[in-house]
Parts: sequence; C-alpha cells; structure tokens
Amino acid sequence: MRLLTEEIPTDIGTLVVAVLDDRLCSLDYADCRRRMLVSLTRRFGVFDLQRASDPGGLSTLLRRYFQGDIEAIDAVSVETGGTTLQRRVWSTLRRIPPGTTVTYRDLARDVGRPNAARAIGMINGQNPVAIVVPCHRVVGADASPRGYAGGLWRKRWLLRHEGAVGPWAA
Repeated sequence: MRLLTEEIPTDIGTLVVAVLDDRLCSLDYADCRRRMLVSLTRRFGVFDLQRASDPGGLSTLLRRYFQGDIEAIDAVSVETGGTTLQRRVWSTLRRIPPGTTVTYRDLARDVGRPNAARAIGMINGQNPVAIVVPCHRVVGADASPRGYAGGLWRKRWLLRHEGAVGPWAA
C-alpha cells in the first residue's frame, strides 16, 4: 500500500497529510507523527509513505483554509476507515458549520446515541483526519474547549480562526 504524503507548515505547527487515491486518509501534526503512524498501521497494515507535492490537490485546499477560506476544506474527500459508529460520528462532525460548536452530548444525540456522550467523545478523540473532520468544534457542556489530541491551544486557535465565539476567544 502506497500513501502519498506532504508536510504543510501552518501557524499551529507542521501538518502531515497522507493521501490514498486522492482521498485524505490521515491528517495530523508533525509532533504527533507517532500517533499517526500507529493509526495508519492499524488501518492499512504495511504501507509506504511516498513524498508528493500537493497529493490529490488536498494540500492546496488545506493552505486555503489556513489563509482564511474556511470552507475550502469542505471539498476535501476523506477516507477515515473505522467501525460503522466511528464513521457515523466522523461524518456527523463534518456537518458542524465552521464558526459553530456542539457539545459532546449534542454530538451523541445527533448520532443516535443520546446516553453515550463519553463513548462518542472517545470516538471523537480517535479522529484520524484532524481539522477536515472538525473534532475541534466539539466542546464541553459549559462551552469550554476540552480534549483535543493535538493540544487545547490548537483547538482554541482553530475555533478563533473559524470565528467561533466562546470562552476560548479571549
């Protein structure tokens, strides 16, 4: 299995993208590379990362997002893998509009598991495609940013970048 990869410098650190057949299958931060490689190994077994320039045109869309075109990532095709429930959670995340947030309880309700907010939160944290599958738009019941695998400072930055209003805005 060959995955095309590129590193993209951003204001919140270098992003590492992995693309399979023009679909984004992994997006993580360079300082979280080990977690990304473990996730890719679980999904694909043996794979080869091959450096490429703008694989599938996805790096261009990510750069546009960081330059202020927040909706640019809506056009990114993803391949998250995962169980049926994981895919449902990650698909639901993509429907949260930029500049808005939902609580973990809201997300659990939206995927049909209203009493499973913690389990849904765990799935949210296993998202293999940061930013594009916007797990950063999920906040605690008190609207505070909670639990972002890339670091809460990045979650706050992403929320501010997208124009969300809340306790992280200051």
